[in-house]
Amino acid sequence: MKILFLSPGWPKGRLWGELGFKFPTLSLASLAAVTPQDWDVSFHDDAVRATNFDTDADLIALTAMTAQATRAYQLADAFRSRGKTVVMGGFHASNLPDESLHHVDSVVVGEGELVWPRLLADFQAGQLQRLYRADGLIDTALIPQARREIFKGSGHLFTNTIQTTRGCPFDCEFCSVTAFYGRKYRKRPLEQVLAELQELRKANSFVFFVDDNIVADRRYSLPLFEGMKGMGLKWLSHAPIDFAEDQELLKAAGESGCVGMFVGFESLNQDSLAAMGKVTNKAASYKAYAQQFRDHGIGILGSFVMGCDGDTPAVFEQTLRFCEDARLEAAIFPILTPYPGTKVRQRLEAEGRIISNNWQDYDMEHVTFQPRGMTVQQLQDGYDQACRSFYSWGSMYRRIFKLHRSVQVFGPMNIGFRAAIRKKRADA
Repeated sequence: MKILFLSPGWPKGRLWGELGFKFPTLSLASLAAVTPQDWDVSFHDDAVRATNFDTDADLIALTAMTAQATRAYQLADAFRSRGKTVVMGGFHASNLPDESLHHVDSVVVGEGELVWPRLLADFQAGQLQRLYRADGLIDTALIPQARREIFKGSGHLFTNTIQTTRGCPFDCEFCSVTAFYGRKYRKRPLEQVLAELQELRKANSFVFFVDDNIVADRRYSLPLFEGMKGMGLKWLSHAPIDFAEDQELLKAAGESGCVGMFVGFESLNQDSLAAMGKVTNKAASYKAYAQQFRDHGIGILGSFVMGCDGDTPAVFEQTLRFCEDARLEAAIFPILTPYPGTKVRQRLEAEGRIISNNWQDYDMEHVTFQPRGMTVQQLQDGYDQACRSFYSWGSMYRRIFKLHRSVQVFGPMNIGFRAAIRKKRADA
């Protein structure tokens, strides 16, 4: 039998839909790894190439984040109208299974590896259930190596992604990760990860770790970084800003080939940080921390959430000035988004402040709730202007002119963001 793993595209005319650098969905390659060998497996990314609905696949498997849900439903409806069976999992379907079941034949809630073999067996027996709910969390030692060969011919320039840990020990109000995994932080066996990295380096010297927080447990991350020394890898991942307080770990990351980190600054307002549950962030230390990263050759893609209850229209200029003064190599300014399953959605629903459930607008670029310190239009306009200003030629020159090894990552990243922002405006 044949299965098509399908990743829906982000909405066109939006930043994440227009970005030229795209990674294939690693979770689907992980599901492929627990798919029995007698299944013929293929992969398609709707964000890269138009979807061909005349496939001979027996089963279509989708995963989607909330902003992708509308497109996922469109794809599912189109395949089902042609007689195909469609199943769906991921963050959105796990939080809203009843909604998803209006468009698909079956929904997987939770970590798919736990129920996928049973779902396939049921499908072959003609007994597919409407709902498969994972009982708990998978033992990370049992997670097989992702079948990245399914990405061959998918149109992606880069497929060297890997996951070493799942979850995050923190509980930020706006975060979907905790809503999905709970506050469990699980690590794959170190020897498995290092062996997999040795294989990946044969394909490409660049690696992206999709971990939500790769340094949450230094007892794991330190030997990981030590074990990577000498591999000749250049890599990126996600880490909190207070990672800079651990000089030994930061040094080991730099020496192992780390050239960049996605860092959640989230806010320059300490009260806002406390309200969102960002307990380890110290806004007064941000600039010094950023320099610590740079001293070790690690660039920063900073993230600043716009629209917190403590924000006024002044937040945009304040944040831009900080980003330039701290010479952040790159930054994004996501609008606070009340994703299903998160604490912030529960709070804003209770306060009657949700103004849109159009999932396409849950892309971190559109206002979907009533802000407290400004109007909806002020938040929208401020976000749009912040993106344009930060990725102007002048700002890019001031921030990245003297970069060293990280310029090979952040130079193209800045140009890519600028091009996507301009294309988005042209399509508006």
